[in-house]
Amino acid sequence: MTEDVKIYLNGEFVGRDKARVSVFDQGILFGDGVFEGIRAYNSRVFKCAEHVDRLFQGAKALCLDIPMDKAQTIQIVTETCRVNGVRDGYIRLVVTRGIGDLGLLPLPAPAPTVFCIAASLTLYPMETYEKGMQVITAARRRNTAGCLDPQVKSLNYLNNILAKLEAHHAGAQEALMLNGEGLVTECAGDNVFIIKDGEILTPPVHLGILNGITRRTVIRLARDMGMSVRETEFTLFNVYGADECFLTGTAAEVAPVRLVDHRIIGNGGPGPVTRKIGSAFREYAQSHGTPIFPEE
Repeated sequence: MTEDVKIYLNGEFVGRDKARVSVFDQGILFGDGVFEGIRAYNSRVFKCAEHVDRLFQGAKALCLDIPMDKAQTIQIVTETCRVNGVRDGYIRLVVTRGIGDLGLLPLPAPAPTVFCIAASLTLYPMETYEKGMQVITAARRRNTAGCLDPQVKSLNYLNNILAKLEAHHAGAQEALMLNGEGLVTECAGDNVFIIKDGEILTPPVHLGILNGITRRTVIRLARDMGMSVRETEFTLFNVYGADECFLTGTAAEVAPVRLVDHRIIGNGGPGPVTRKIGSAFREYAQSHGTPIFPEE
């Protein structure tokens, strides 16, 4: 991230050195807030309205009132890209409950803190997409919806971070997370798909996963291409025996998996279905989204 980046913070754009949040902000003290990671492709913010809608849904689940409507929030996202000249990049939109005290109960309700950052991002090297990534299964289980619903993209991301650390310490790039019953849910930062006998399978949302924007897009694109996609429960046995496996996410896009727990998946590289879906997604993302520079 360059030094001259401008960050939207509570109604104004400030330089990186002035983009400061209070140590009494509930987002820092308790992870009390929501966020969205969003991508810009070819001067368009991909699925901006869907991301903003999910942000508002998550905030509602946390009884957090966002101090602007959805149209104004979309404008904040596109303007942050315009101010920074971002045509292709990554956007992080964050809303915290705001400045409170050291108590858990945020009453009286403080004014929320809102900030938005737009910059470049490279999550995985190109080699990952050409050869496939290595994934391990985390010992840490996925949060259940009864504790903290993973559909809420909250600032409390410790469950995911600890799983990601497991992957890092094992020399892998991602960590597959199981729920309490041992069923596959998702990875630390990405949704997961497997392919068996030409059918694409992915865990259903009720198992405890984030209903990813990229996940939903891939499901629709695959079905539009005549592929069979089924949201269903499966275990590690099914992952190990899959013909192909890939991950989806805003930053990862469509990332093929080569190894899971040192088991080679399929032929050990990106399979034909994964390649076709990845290509379709990249083509789709380049031409769909909210214009950043509408005058062009």
